[in-house]
Amino acid sequence: MTMKLAALVGGVLLVAGCAHPVSLEDLNEVRAAAQTAQSAANDAQRVANEARQLAQGAQSTANSALSAAQDAQACCDATNQRLDRMFEEQVSK
Repeated sequence: MTMKLAALVGGVLLVAGCAHPVSLEDLNEVRAAAQTAQSAANDAQRVANEARQLAQGAQSTANSALSAAQDAQACCDATNQRLDRMFEEQVSK
């Protein structure tokens, strides 16, 4: 962060030096803008991390639901097979 801020301030000084001398007020404005941008970036990272956690939770829930659905389908298939066998036994008598 400090290196980025120093590079930003240095770049602004270089560009601003061509136009007029840089005042302490100018430096403070640049510093404030950099801090605001860093704060916004930190907030965005926090929100992205929260979204990732929510997505991982949703994926886990979806995986559990898929597993339950597959188990229910297997049970249904087994029940249908038993019923088919019972029907065939009754028809063959």
